[in-house]
Amino acid sequence: MPDILILNGPNLNLLGQRQPDIYGAQTLDDVAQMCRDVVGQAADLRFEQSNHEGALVDLIQDARQTADAIVINPGAYSHTSVAILDALNTFDGPVIEVHISNIHKRETFRHHSFVSGRADAVIAGLGTEGYAAALRRILQLLT
Repeated sequence: MPDILILNGPNLNLLGQRQPDIYGAQTLDDVAQMCRDVVGQAADLRFEQSNHEGALVDLIQDARQTADAIVINPGAYSHTSVAILDALNTFDGPVIEVHISNIHKRETFRHHSFVSGRADAVIAGLGTEGYAAALRRILQLLT
């Protein structure tokens, strides 16, 4: 059974509270449950969130030994973190980048993502459903 790591970057712990007009009313716990429902018994999920860049890098590095695929919503680190990109470049499995909002319809500085340079797919603007779409694609890639 494949192991999938779902990583969430800064401020995603505030889903449901922070700018619900952009990010919706679901909490991160709701998203985690939706992800578990999507994969059912088809995969083991590890769901993580950190506001700290180094902690996310550590989780990605650990995933080299423990995960078959990564779904990542790097949040604001999408636009700033070469360190997260470098860590993802050491991971051999599929990586799908998820953004709840459409970053290309927002402020100009959000239009570029370093993570996209490594991602096998990028999903933006589907709301939290983007996580489900990413997981369905990951399952296709792994089976």
